[in-house]
Amino acid sequence: MDRVKTGISGLDEMLGGGFLPESANLVEGAPGTGKTTVGMQFIYNGIVHFNEPGLIITFEEFPKQYYHDATTFGWDFPALERQGLLKIVMTSPEVSQMDLESVGGFIEGHIRDVGARRVVVDSVSHFARLTQNPVELRSLEFKFINALKRERLTSLLTRESPVLLGDSTDNSSIGFVVDSYILLRYVEIESAIRKALLVLKMRGSDHAKDIRQYSIAANGIEVQSKFEGQEGILSGNPRKLAASFVEAFVKK
Repeated sequence: MDRVKTGISGLDEMLGGGFLPESANLVEGAPGTGKTTVGMQFIYNGIVHFNEPGLIITFEEFPKQYYHDATTFGWDFPALERQGLLKIVMTSPEVSQMDLESVGGFIEGHIRDVGARRVVVDSVSHFARLTQNPVELRSLEFKFINALKRERLTSLLTRESPVLLGDSTDNSSIGFVVDSYILLRYVEIESAIRKALLVLKMRGSDHAKDIRQYSIAANGIEVQSKFEGQEGILSGNPRKLAASFVEAFVKK
């Protein structure tokens, strides 16, 4: 099956070549882990390298903030908008939910205008304010994601994690609704904070099961090597493996 490549160094390899077409993909992480950067890079690479125009739907930032942040990586979003290849739309979960469920809404109009093939939604955490009922929330998220799929978009959804370090006890339902689930996390190793990336699930496809380091570099997100010789990376209590075990199993 053809893949929708993110163009992010190391991530496509972890995803078995990229996202599945017309799938919904969640990127979750604490503040500063690079969720929005992943989304912007997904959109930019889609336009510039894969001829797939994109749409960014934001519930929390003005378009000017995306222009500024993108510029720091050398991505000229205003120029792409002028060329009709990108549209950044600031709205609310309430408005976007109703708009996507109707025919001929303004989001559908933006999709048609730019010929969008990719969409970033930043961030789906805001849907939680629509209801306190977890069953109703799951239904809202499911309808929203299906509306994006009906438009034949490959979507990347960001979600805020309340956990900075250590294991999460969050039982959000959206992880069950999306097709793939990528977790970004801070980890402390030898008194230094590093960033870790894990593909928790990918429906209908195999994917890398290991935990890898990544950085936010001058050109965006770069996925690096595996965390070798350590266990308990995501628990908040990483430990070095015994040297004999590393020699026998990890390095082979």
